[in-house]
Amino acid sequence: MEAQQSTGKYWILFFLWLGILVTLMFVYREFFWLALPGTVTYFAKGMDLI
Repeated sequence: MEAQQSTGKYWILFFLWLGILVTLMFVYREFFWLALPGTVTYFAKGMDLI
């Protein structure tokens, strides 16, 4: 059985990337997709899916 690890830092990174994503949506709409990998990855790690 695996030990539970803290996901707090992943949630912080998720919200940081989410802020970058939202900022890019309003400022540089054509580049918002560059923040999608970070947002999705850290959401999955925060939910302990990967």
